[in-house]
Amino acid sequence: MIKEYDHLLRQDPAYADKARRVAELTQDLVEILDDHATGLAETKQPVKKISVHEPCTLQHGQRLGGRLESLLRRAGYTLLPVADAHLCCGSAGTYALTQPALSRQLRENKLAALNRHAPELIVTANIGCLTHLAGNSPVPVRHWVTLFDPAE
Repeated sequence: MIKEYDHLLRQDPAYADKARRVAELTQDLVEILDDHATGLAETKQPVKKISVHEPCTLQHGQRLGGRLESLLRRAGYTLLPVADAHLCCGSAGTYALTQPALSRQLRENKLAALNRHAPELIVTANIGCLTHLAGNSPVPVRHWVTLFDPAE
């Protein structure tokens, strides 16, 4: 949302320039790490074989599709193929509340695709997707940034 401030406030004479500057400075964590983590060391994590759920917010909202996968590969993870990776998991903000049956079906479709190649772990970049998927996943679902936590 913050990345859209320049567009949302473009007509406001008091805030248009400020909003543009804020939007220019705003980055997702995957952008920061992918852009500035030169020589990213291979992870020491025991889990290596993962399925990645790139949420709609990352793929379509921020147009950062592929950046997370690139970062995880550089860190030494084996990313399993996920069919129809561009499709929504069914969480989508209030969508899960207003369309519960369809939301559950989308979740089951997404989980089938994510689990098809027997991952050790599923990672995502959106807390809403994480809780939605974890609610019915046979495999643990975590936020991707936890893979880089030395305390894990």
